[in-house]
Amino acid sequence: QVLLVESGGGLVQAGGSLRLSCLASGSIARVNTMGWYRQAPGKQRELVASIRDGGFSNYADSAKGRFTISRADSNRALYLEMNNLKPEDTSVYYCNAKIGSGWAKQDFWGQGTQVTVSS
Repeated sequence: QVLLVESGGGLVQAGGSLRLSCLASGSIARVNTMGWYRQAPGKQRELVASIRDGGFSNYADSAKGRFTISRADSNRALYLEMNNLKPEDTSVYYCNAKIGSGWAKQDFWGQGTQVTVSS
């Protein structure tokens, strides 16, 4: 099992910045990919950014150029730096960790942290 705890959410004005943190514990040595997802009321959960073994990062189009994902301490910490925030970024943000792939894939999720961007 992988336990994930997010922090860093809050209320910020449009154009401002926030840094989300995710602390991981458990079977983190087996984690292949970590990422940030978000889900707003009435919408599907969507990938914001991910980073996998080897350091390859992937970003949603809406996040490119504004957000940066990083990790430290052998996946014990995951960060999302968000700059130039927009009201449409308002959502609950979730930390995710994946072990394996395909039919053997396991997903683990944090409790979520609320990000609210005012105009």
